[in-house]
Amino acid sequence: QVQLVESGGGSVQAGGSLRLSCAASGRTFSNDPMGWFRQAPGKEREFVAGINWSRNTYHADSVKGRFTISRDNALSTVYLQMNSLKPDDTAVYYCAAGPYRGATIPKRKNEYIYWGQGTQVTVSS
Repeated sequence: QVQLVESGGGSVQAGGSLRLSCAASGRTFSNDPMGWFRQAPGKEREFVAGINWSRNTYHADSVKGRFTISRDNALSTVYLQMNSLKPDDTAVYYCAAGPYRGATIPKRKNEYIYWGQGTQVTVSS
């Protein structure tokens, strides 16, 4: 059974850093795009960053220059390094995966078929 398990969330002060991890199991994801989304209370789930099989990346404008997505296929893990965190980054962060789309990095929720349970990130001012 396919599972995506996020970890690394927590509470941090503005300007701080966190590194989220998403461990995938149940099938091979090395050729699939993987992404991070987030959902703040009362808001829609929004795209944060995505990475394709060849490690090309795309980051939302709101996090560009502060967040970096990466993947380690040998460990079946995708990461989100978050620096210079702001209170507006407070949300539940979700990992998503698949299906294979060539070089495309999906940016919409319905383009991913596997989801993790989420990890809370809280940034205080």
